[in-house]
Amino acid sequence: MNPRDISTLRAIMEALRTPVTGCPWDLQQDFTSIAPYTIEEAYEVADAIARGNKADLCDELGDLLLQPIYHAQMAAEEGSFTFDDVVEAVVKKMIRRHPHVFGDDEAKAKTLAKGFWEENKAKERAGQPKQGVLDAVPIALPGLTRAIKLQAKAAKVGFDWPSVDNVYDKIAEEIAEFRAAPGAEKAAEFGDILFAIANVARHLGIDAEAALRATNEKFTRRFKYIEAELEKSGKTPRDSNLDEMDALWNDAKSLEKL
Repeated sequence: MNPRDISTLRAIMEALRTPVTGCPWDLQQDFTSIAPYTIEEAYEVADAIARGNKADLCDELGDLLLQPIYHAQMAAEEGSFTFDDVVEAVVKKMIRRHPHVFGDDEAKAKTLAKGFWEENKAKERAGQPKQGVLDAVPIALPGLTRAIKLQAKAAKVGFDWPSVDNVYDKIAEEIAEFRAAPGAEKAAEFGDILFAIANVARHLGIDAEAALRATNEKFTRRFKYIEAELEKSGKTPRDSNLDEMDALWNDAKSLEKL
């Protein structure tokens, strides 16, 4: 078995899913149970990229590659489709969507015409069940990302605030409603605040997920500084108090600005 051949990985997956001789855990899985792992592996790829660690990226891409093979194996078992069908579908789609690269001279020239992409997408949707404006936005996307995509879809048909200032006012309104809401309604009102904040990011062209990830990293970095400084005194955060830790937090902020 050649470990550099995709057919080897497919054979391994098939063996893991073979009744009696396969892996008991793998045999118990289905599309629903594996879906969270697919999402998790994509995030781990993104994390390796963010850290600039190419060795980890290579490893994580392998984990991610296993996911479509896993899903395709389960689909083949039930007779839905195979891995070859998956490859064929994406190959055809890439060629179809890039006539400026793979088409003849006439196709390449047409690609430059105004409205080409919209016309091409309309052709792909022809024959498919009619969808609402928001139906194509995947439910499983991260909350902030999905909020922005929903807002962007609605904006394309004119359902949008004319100015980001209107969104600022909406945030203030949502915060007031959150503060006044009884306990049972707090979660729903909090969601409205986050949705409005995501709308600000969309209006200003900010990648909300990236911004939040950066803030998470900043919080982690500064808190580690607090732990390190307390350790010098033989203490832990549990042995400290808010005033002491807040002062160290401010020190960490100051050091980052140097």
